[in-house]
Amino acid sequence: MQKTSRRLAMVAAAAVAGLALAGCDRGGAGASAASGDMTMGDPDAKVKMVEYASASCTHCATFNNEVFPAFKTKYVDTGKVHYTLKEFLTPPNEVAAASFLISRCAGKDKYFTVLDSIYKNQAEMFTTGDFRGVLLRIAQSSGMTEEQFNACVQDEDALKALDARVTKAIRDDKITATPTFFINGKKIAEGELSLAQIDTAVAEAAK
Repeated sequence: MQKTSRRLAMVAAAAVAGLALAGCDRGGAGASAASGDMTMGDPDAKVKMVEYASASCTHCATFNNEVFPAFKTKYVDTGKVHYTLKEFLTPPNEVAAASFLISRCAGKDKYFTVLDSIYKNQAEMFTTGDFRGVLLRIAQSSGMTEEQFNACVQDEDALKALDARVTKAIRDDKITATPTFFINGKKIAEGELSLAQIDTAVAEAAK
């Protein structure tokens, strides 16, 4: 479980600018990000699951890599659960912010695919320290050019929208750590979540 603060969230824009400048020899130009949360599944499903996650959170990566595929197959793809991901920032904030921005810039239909790639390559980023290089590679594999990548992570409007979402999560939803999970408005976990725990919560919510 990883934590952040409102102050850290508010400096996300400056942090992402730092990420871009740290690799300024690699170039850049891009796409704009849409606002709002990203979702999967049938919006009319009786059970609705919300995950507050950070792209730089190791526990979020564990859930994505080890639990989410089975959850998606069992519940989302069958129309039983509507899933919403709410973006949050944990240190290093600039990495989380840039990750979410490029996922959005890749296009709504590719958002979860790109974010999945980021989680699967998160260990490499932390081990090598080459955050920009790994994110650029992932962005390019989704069809973005290096110029688009650089413009994407420096998009001030997108950064402000991301900061507003994070600030709202902290202020209104009292989120302090990732991952945090809700089912039908009830918090079921703060930290890693197993498929067995999801099974129990979904069964209860579906009654």
